[in-house]
Amino acid sequence: MKKLLFIFGTRPEFIKVYPVIQEAKKQGNPIVLVNTGQHKEMLNELLDEFSVEVDYDLKIMDSYSGLSEIVSGTLSGLEPIVKQEKPDVILVHGDTAATLAGALVAYFNQIKLAHIEAGLRTYNKFSPFPEEMNRQIVGLLADYHFTPTEMTRDNLLKEGKNRKQVFVVGNSAIDMFQ
Repeated sequence: MKKLLFIFGTRPEFIKVYPVIQEAKKQGNPIVLVNTGQHKEMLNELLDEFSVEVDYDLKIMDSYSGLSEIVSGTLSGLEPIVKQEKPDVILVHGDTAATLAGALVAYFNQIKLAHIEAGLRTYNKFSPFPEEMNRQIVGLLADYHFTPTEMTRDNLLKEGKNRKQVFVVGNSAIDMFQ
């Protein structure tokens, strides 16, 4: 069993990562849940609705507002958690500030990184902003890429990713309705 640390901070992130968390629990993996608090009220309502208890809540929006502050504050908040928990794999989703910070903290601590909803690209660093660059940076750092479609897989393969580390898994949000 591998110890898995999930990082999320927005309602859409949680909706898409929840089925992955459930499956990992079913398989008996130790799970650590970190809420960065980027969408505090909306996400907390959803966590309550699904009776999910997070292990750590960074409450990032209580102290920070700009993108640089959010990313640096999230990094600072994640660092001691990662040192204490010692996960085997850190899992991030999508292209938010939490995703970028989670990827960086995994890299800085030499922990394997899994990126859920990987491979989305516009190849225009300002559109969408800042999401496109978050995606590309996380793509450089990830050890495992879970893509929603064949096209997103192909994007990663064209970028030189190892075929054995890229998996087409579909859209995990659909699993919420099954």
